[in-house]
Amino acid sequence: MRLDVRTVRLRLAEPLRISRSVTVERDAVRLAVRHDGLTGHGEAVASGYLRLPAELIRHELGGLRPALERLPDPDQALAELRCGAAPFKELSAGVLAAVEAALLDLVGQRAGEPVHRLLGRPAPVAVATARTIGIEPPARAADQATRLAAAGFTVLKVKAGSADPADDLARVRAVREAAPGARLLLDPNGAWTREQAHLLLPAFAAAGVEAVEQPIAPGDPDALAAVAERSPIPVIADEDAVDYEDACRLAGRVHGVNLKLAKCGGVHQVLRILAALRGSGTELMLGCLVASSLGIAPAVHLADRARWVDLDGHLLLADDPWQGIGGTDGTVRTPDRAGLGVLPAPAAGPAAGR
Repeated sequence: MRLDVRTVRLRLAEPLRISRSVTVERDAVRLAVRHDGLTGHGEAVASGYLRLPAELIRHELGGLRPALERLPDPDQALAELRCGAAPFKELSAGVLAAVEAALLDLVGQRAGEPVHRLLGRPAPVAVATARTIGIEPPARAADQATRLAAAGFTVLKVKAGSADPADDLARVRAVREAAPGARLLLDPNGAWTREQAHLLLPAFAAAGVEAVEQPIAPGDPDALAAVAERSPIPVIADEDAVDYEDACRLAGRVHGVNLKLAKCGGVHQVLRILAALRGSGTELMLGCLVASSLGIAPAVHLADRARWVDLDGHLLLADDPWQGIGGTDGTVRTPDRAGLGVLPAPAAGPAAGR
């Protein structure tokens, strides 16, 4: 096998403002694993919040290359990755997820099967995804909601965390009025105190919010559990639910955990966490970072296992260099092709090709 790596820059169609930052672009490190004339692709996106710069991604992949290229085939590599063998166990979660994605893509192509079948789901996956509306003035948020509802979106996620919570409530009410048929999710990204959460969540529930992600600052799972116990709507841990240990700590204490492959380490870790959550009353949300369709695709193959799906990272881009998982009509789908099923977008050029 051979591993090739290149870095590309993904630019958003418009800035995305959340409580702790504004995102306008993101570096993505694309990896290609080649074997017997086939190529499996994966993508690791840089993240300041996750302390994963592009330089570190490239460094880790460079360290992995000799060991990976000594393995006889992608099936063996995938087995060693999943049992935590060296050197895979030294990789950051986002890099591990990208390597796993490339190997799954390659294994699926060799078998002539889409990844969802490799994961035990015979039927193609098609699920409604949330579409994010950032911290915007209410009128602008309402305009976005109107356009998204007209395009087919039935789930809208509204960011919160303004200096004045009344601004957040006005934004949610404007979105509700503009898209009365949409399910609403709220995401303050940990901007509130515990006391604020107790005061504010009833008002947001009255405004039509279905569930809230990480209302308070991460780092105190007991406090988050206390908020969940009193909340009139489901509380989903996000920043407090990074990996398997976090999810087990929160099982039965919050209503959901938002798993991102780049946080927890990939598809196999999501399945491991799901098994641990079974019967606890804590359900799965599948989320993502801003990424291309290539970076989002592995999670789409898992999406029918989640109660809440927020896989819109590729929809936020000005130009997505990959295609195949849909989403512009509010539904993400697994392609009817072997492997991950995504293909380079026509404008991406031959450098992105298989």
